[in-house]
Amino acid sequence: MDFDLSEEQSMLRDSLDRLLADAYRFEDRKRFMAAPEGWSTDIWRQMAEMGLMALPFAEADGGIGGGPVETMIVMESLGKALALEPYFATVVLGGGFLRLGGSAAQKADLIPQVADGSLRLAFGHTERHSRFDLAHVGTTATRDGDGWVLSGSKSVVQHGDCADRIFVTARTAGGMADETGIGVFLVDASADGVSRRGYPMQDGLRAAELTLDKVRVPANAVFGDPENGLPLARRVVDQAIAALAAESVGVMSAMHTLTVDYMKVRKQFGVPIGSFQVLQHKAVDMYVAIEQARSIALYATMMADSGDEAERARAMHAAKAEIGRGGRVVGENAIQIHGGVGMTMEYAVGHYFKRMTMIDVAFGNADHHLRELARAGGLFSAAA
Repeated sequence: MDFDLSEEQSMLRDSLDRLLADAYRFEDRKRFMAAPEGWSTDIWRQMAEMGLMALPFAEADGGIGGGPVETMIVMESLGKALALEPYFATVVLGGGFLRLGGSAAQKADLIPQVADGSLRLAFGHTERHSRFDLAHVGTTATRDGDGWVLSGSKSVVQHGDCADRIFVTARTAGGMADETGIGVFLVDASADGVSRRGYPMQDGLRAAELTLDKVRVPANAVFGDPENGLPLARRVVDQAIAALAAESVGVMSAMHTLTVDYMKVRKQFGVPIGSFQVLQHKAVDMYVAIEQARSIALYATMMADSGDEAERARAMHAAKAEIGRGGRVVGENAIQIHGGVGMTMEYAVGHYFKRMTMIDVAFGNADHHLRELARAGGLFSAAA
């Protein structure tokens, strides 16, 4: 199987890497974090000009016609740079609902705005007691004429504080954890009854607590079937997990590079610590974990568009379990080799480990997905 990138894909990777290398040094990142938005509006504009926001959408809808591989390339580069911009929330999550659940009218209205960078999106799904269960939805949606009225709250909505519109899951029927009776609604963040409390997360990215108090939304705010929107949400989340797997490869690769460079210049007993065999072994362990993560990220990318829900879910469970395990191996070894400096806010490697930790808990940590993979019978049960 040929895993080489096409010429266009290589150009995409190289162009984005150049942009981020020039504009996203560690000191720049700290300055972006201190900005009111918590990220760089200038970088966001340049990303839009490069066509990154339009990348996954069909040409007929105003996009560029890219697929999971192009998303993988972008997310890995963003991971290496430890980028703060709301690309994942807007293009991967929000864009996923547009691509997979939007009507022709909804796509025509919203995709051009996402593509030019003027519309930012987010996805609110986590509730206080939902843990990692997408079906655990207490937010309610009741019919009001042709529209709906939403009430409830969502937690840790990534980049929810800067989003113009937020996709939320809400229960239209059934009990708290029922698989059916869940709809997906697009809420205007400036609508009456919407309140947000923004804050920085441990990795420097922004999130928000979202409260909906009798928020009225029109009929065209519904994406997919309002009585059976959970399969749409799960498909979008599966594609998001594939994107996070790609980002984790970038994060881990950057940690490995920083660590090997440090081993070459840090001296102990008059010699570089990289000459010590035990540390060489740790660096090799990190490299092996990265290559395993890269392989599972490629597999997740290939399965992201699969119409077989069960097999797609198995692939994402496996990917999440492996990147969580590998990320811990790389991060802990990186911190240990750096010693005290690796724990400081002034040095980059600790920030990479924080991002890796947050990737692990997004949409279920490694332990959760390992249990789900075992419950599903493993990766190859269907073929057995």
